[in-house]
Amino acid sequence: MYKSGRKIMVAAIELMRPKQWIKNFFVFAAIIFSGNFLQLKLLETNIITFMLFCITSSIIYILNDIVDIEKDMCHPDKKKRPLPSGRVSKNTAIVLDIILFILVVYLTCAFLNIKILFIYLIYIILNICYSFKLKNLVIIDVMTIAFGFVLRVASGSVATGVKVSPWLVLCTVLLSLFLGLNKRKSEIITLKNKSSSSRKILEKYSVKNIDKMLTIVNPSILMAYCLYTFASTQSNTMMFTIPFVLYGIFRYEYLMDRENIGGKPEDVFGRDIPFLINILLWIITVIIVIYLKL
Repeated sequence: MYKSGRKIMVAAIELMRPKQWIKNFFVFAAIIFSGNFLQLKLLETNIITFMLFCITSSIIYILNDIVDIEKDMCHPDKKKRPLPSGRVSKNTAIVLDIILFILVVYLTCAFLNIKILFIYLIYIILNICYSFKLKNLVIIDVMTIAFGFVLRVASGSVATGVKVSPWLVLCTVLLSLFLGLNKRKSEIITLKNKSSSSRKILEKYSVKNIDKMLTIVNPSILMAYCLYTFASTQSNTMMFTIPFVLYGIFRYEYLMDRENIGGKPEDVFGRDIPFLINILLWIITVIIVIYLKL
């Protein structure tokens, strides 16, 4: 009985997809790049906002799994998830989703403010629309994902009262489009001829078509980031971070073409040491430039 309950609990946590919470670090963008990361009161508020956004995103992950349970059974990787594999029942997933929603509303009202709750609700409504309709609209599906990242940045900005650079918001949009398009490309390559049976939208895309879109998005990311560094208060030294961004884009595309692991950003962070080292060096350089005022 104890082992059975423990298995259900582990499966329920897996259903929340904690590995994908890495995307929610965009919540810290405003406070980090504004130079306010060391202000403990703001940092505490930002951490709470991050944690609640993790729970909010888990609400959507569970909802998506409930809606796509039959399609996921046809997917070589997704069929191993708790719902399609039968480790968690559909009713249990629904109850867990309701509990998490109530928890987010209560904790946001208790520790943050109504504006943050409004952002969380927009994120939830947007993704409900995505789950039932928008994910079947070509290009709109990827743009919806991109707007979700903008909401992450906005939540951190509103929570701390720190303004975020418009160029940084544009970088967020372009980067999320980059990740979204590579996700679709990875799904097409992984599923091959079975792509349409697992996900209807995939039959409207092709690897060639996505590559054409990426030829626009990739240089746009670099250009937007360059303009951000030029506009920053430490523009002379912030430009030293550009090579890390350029390498990151190239490395991600390389991993997509050679190993097809770009469909899940968390896999790239966990499995590719050069990419991880590059990210760490970029973070260290940004911290040195912004906080040591070089």
